[in-house]
Amino acid sequence: MDLDRLRAQLKFSMECDKMKSVYRRTILTDQSRRETDAEHSWHLAVLATLLYEYALPGVDRHRAVDMCLVHDLIEIYAGDTFAYDSAGNQTKAKREAEAADRLFALLPLDQGQAFRALWEEFDAMETPDALFANACDRLQPFLNNVVTGGHTWNAGPVQVHRSQVEERMRPISKGMPALWPIVQQLIEEAVQKGELAP
Repeated sequence: MDLDRLRAQLKFSMECDKMKSVYRRTILTDQSRRETDAEHSWHLAVLATLLYEYALPGVDRHRAVDMCLVHDLIEIYAGDTFAYDSAGNQTKAKREAEAADRLFALLPLDQGQAFRALWEEFDAMETPDALFANACDRLQPFLNNVVTGGHTWNAGPVQVHRSQVEERMRPISKGMPALWPIVQQLIEEAVQKGELAP
């Protein structure tokens, strides 16, 4: 056993514990508090396993789950950027790349490169695995909004509109096209109920 390798892996694991303190805008379905990045990533992994039957042919479920678990690790240092925050999204790529440099360097070289590659593939949204993982990433907070009466769309300094949500959800049409009509229907219902601005 390579003890230096094991020490690096355990140190990285303990650094990942910080995800439990990174809060997102999405609230839990019981509306008791905001969810953390760790909870979000876990929920995506569950969704990817649960909804795999709706993935495009050729998707590797295990790689997609790995992407779901890795995709927000960099937010330990970069913080969460609200999807509809135009100012925050202007600096997001730079902040996250710097965070990735710092975080994945904690791992043994081969694992650091593998984790970084998964993170970059997820962000690029070009492979079937990444498209499926991204569809799960867009679906989870969307469903929380549906269940909580559009809480995140309405409870903040930014008023979110239908066109913004449709654009944000568009990866679902590519990663899980069978679910896209259902998402569109839920968006329409949210507008009709006054939970989402037209």
